[in-house]
Amino acid sequence: MSDYFYTQSHECFKLEGEKSAVVSIAQYAVDQLGEITYVQLPAPGTHFAKGDSFGEIESVKTVSELYAPAAGTVTEVNGELDAHPELVNDGPLQQGWLLKLELDNPSDTAALMDKAAYEAYLEGLS
Repeated sequence: MSDYFYTQSHECFKLEGEKSAVVSIAQYAVDQLGEITYVQLPAPGTHFAKGDSFGEIESVKTVSELYAPAAGTVTEVNGELDAHPELVNDGPLQQGWLLKLELDNPSDTAALMDKAAYEAYLEGLS
């Protein structure tokens, strides 16, 4: 998991190649949300600025906005989540990934947290 970049709103992504990012939510977010019941994702081709809301995730506890961890264009969404949103609970970084972004500027990762910084951030929340 050390190749992931994290946001304070608990979205994360790993790079596949130079400009493609696979966006997920962090395990911490899954633990806070509880059982995921629905995921609303954008259509491929949609462009987002960093921090824009790109969808919603619903659980038995709440509905939460999902925010773009970096600027880019959606190239693919995880269509399996339409019928099986619980895949996010089963493995948010594996089969429960949300979407793929073609990043506008891969150097934006410098402003995000690596795993160690994210874990330190989480410690500060408790």
